[in-house]
Amino acid sequence: MSLSSRSAKLTILALLSASTLYCFYKSRRLRKLKLSLNPTLPSRKPKLFFISQTGTSKALAHRLLNVLNSNGLVFDLVDPKDYEPEDLFKETLVLFVASTWEDGGPPPHAKFLANWLSESAEDFRVGSLLLSQCKFSVFGVGSRVYGETFNAVARDFSKRLKALGAKEILPIGEGDVDGGDIDKCFDDWSRKLLKVMKFDAEGNGVELCSGIAGDSDAVSVEEDEEEDDDLGEEDIVDLEDIAGKGPSRKSTNIVETNGKLNGKKVMVTPVIRASLEKQGYKIIGSHSGVKICRWTKSQLRGRGGCYKHSFYGIESHRCMEATPSLACANKCVFCWRHHTNPVGKSWQWEMDDPLEIVNSAIDLHTKMIKQMKGVPGVTQEKLEEGLSPRHCALSLVGEPIMYPEINTLVDELHRRRISTFLVTNAQFPDKIKLLKPVTQLYVSVDAATKESLKAIDRPLFGDFWERFIDSLKALNEKQQRTVYRLTLVKGWNTEDIDAYSNLFSIGRPDFVEIKGVTYCGSSTTSKLTMENVPWHSDVKSFSEALAAKSQGEYEVACEHVHSCCVLLAKTDKFRVDGQWFTWIDYDKFHDLVASGKPFDSKDYMAPTPSWAVYGSDEGGFDPDQSRYRKERHHKPKPTS
Repeated sequence: MSLSSRSAKLTILALLSASTLYCFYKSRRLRKLKLSLNPTLPSRKPKLFFISQTGTSKALAHRLLNVLNSNGLVFDLVDPKDYEPEDLFKETLVLFVASTWEDGGPPPHAKFLANWLSESAEDFRVGSLLLSQCKFSVFGVGSRVYGETFNAVARDFSKRLKALGAKEILPIGEGDVDGGDIDKCFDDWSRKLLKVMKFDAEGNGVELCSGIAGDSDAVSVEEDEEEDDDLGEEDIVDLEDIAGKGPSRKSTNIVETNGKLNGKKVMVTPVIRASLEKQGYKIIGSHSGVKICRWTKSQLRGRGGCYKHSFYGIESHRCMEATPSLACANKCVFCWRHHTNPVGKSWQWEMDDPLEIVNSAIDLHTKMIKQMKGVPGVTQEKLEEGLSPRHCALSLVGEPIMYPEINTLVDELHRRRISTFLVTNAQFPDKIKLLKPVTQLYVSVDAATKESLKAIDRPLFGDFWERFIDSLKALNEKQQRTVYRLTLVKGWNTEDIDAYSNLFSIGRPDFVEIKGVTYCGSSTTSKLTMENVPWHSDVKSFSEALAAKSQGEYEVACEHVHSCCVLLAKTDKFRVDGQWFTWIDYDKFHDLVASGKPFDSKDYMAPTPSWAVYGSDEGGFDPDQSRYRKERHHKPKPTS
């Protein structure tokens, strides 16, 4: 081909390309002109997005959807992961119920949408008119205990949408899941939203199913309050008239007003109460709880006790699992309760009397024990013993040491000769220092480095590592029995043997409990799967390696195979003439407490039976109990 013919061909292609681009440009301009003349052209339903990690925002969005539908407002409920962000310019009305997750960011399913909004708002090429046809409002779901990141996602969405030209029809609503006001705040915001949409639609003659196309800006809360009588309230279906609106307050046994009791905040809101009661918890007053343990039921039936029976000689069928504070300062990835309990960094709630808590806990516990009457294997003797609890595990859920009257509560339990096993999550060192003697004091050591502790415990405190170390130091000052409790999570904290060993010299605990994480089923609050659950052989290997690192200061003393748990004990204290003394003389302990004289952990130790010792044939199972194995009928694998 000659140079002149090639040049002519390129010229023709260029003219064709220019013609095509011009036609495309003209069609886009025409479409924009039609949109400006008739904003309802796309006939798209308004969108209601839920940005949710634990399910709270999703549940609230469903509630709002029901209310909107009941008022003749048809919306699409949208999960951001199924939505193309570039389609936002086509929308005329969008609503968001948005939660804030780790470090002030959105949950994983909304990250793409959040990043798109952020990048578009910062990109000068996009411009500030991209969403000029769109109106929006946002309700944020967060926790004030996280300080500056409270509802950061909702605030950021509002900021980015406005930067792209969208008009906010109602200021951000902000709910606090740990402040007890989430339902009231959401209901108030929803009512205002309905009134604004009704007023805008009726005032502009626009069908809501095609979006609200009026030009009024966001309505302030004050303006909305003043216009209540003018916005046609009788035409709006109230949120409380919608079926399935949420847990009823009738189930509570305390008088509440706007989430408060006697003018103070209530720790256990109706939503939290309903969730915990569904899991089998018995709520005491406004902040305490009790629940019967499966090992209590097991030993009542003569089918074996828990690892504390093997390690320390408690009678599992006489053990009461309770807490005076359902609130916690962490949101651990392996939380048994799936974060249904409240969180907080300090006591800010109404406080119940410690004597009433103890009385109610024992009363509720014995009622649950009575329900075991007639169950196969439960003898009258065991039932009567179970009705008289001798041990209290203050480790049910939350952070017991947060309760301001914890010492009075412990004194009352000891007065009744009920032993106390108290667990703290190592975030309140000052509380540990002020704590009176308990039978055995635990500190949860869920990780050995600052980075892994943050990832696993997800603490509320910014200075969580300093608090953790100070808690271990406070533990070292205690004269009674002390324990590090390690929960092994495969793939998270099982490789840090050297780092764990370095922590021994700080708290110098009497014992180290090493337990494999318990898988509690799927949860939106946790990424854990069965792959993260170690085998007992894994726990044994870790324990032996950790004991070896201590160079003889600690040795592996006991194990409970069923619980996937191993105990390290200090050799110079609890190994006497070749025999372990990890068990507790409970009567001796109560006598020592009653005497008012100083005493230490060696004063109430007792010999460990051979069946509980590490490496025994029984594997920590009491031979006086009857081993019961469930029959498992697995479906045969299909043959190819």
